[in-house]
Amino acid sequence: MTTTQTSIYQTLGGEQGVRALADAFYDNMEQLPEAAELLAIHPQPMDSIRQRFYEFLSGWLGGPNLFEQKYGHPRLRARHLPFKVDSQMRDQWMLCMTRALDSHVSCPLTRMQLRQSFYQLADHMRNADID
Repeated sequence: MTTTQTSIYQTLGGEQGVRALADAFYDNMEQLPEAAELLAIHPQPMDSIRQRFYEFLSGWLGGPNLFEQKYGHPRLRARHLPFKVDSQMRDQWMLCMTRALDSHVSCPLTRMQLRQSFYQLADHMRNADID
């Protein structure tokens, strides 16, 4: 017997849904005063970083590995080492992502699972004030 498991990528609506989530994240970063320090470390305009984030999320959520195909392994922590990522930055990042999840993920269980996974990822990026 073969079972088919639906990926989070598919649950979110594939390319369109994941792109909408990535865009909502960056929209929140640009609009929320509470995320000003996080916004300040991102290159402007953010068109290319929005695209790269979508490509990363695509593979991370179980869809096509677009980021790896273009850039190789994400090495997220290494890519973020040039920036001071402390608990405050993590929390600003999570604020933007939580708002994006709240507006783009209708299933409460999926939203909670993604929140937990994103928190683990964001916390792993910290390279300052690590206890």
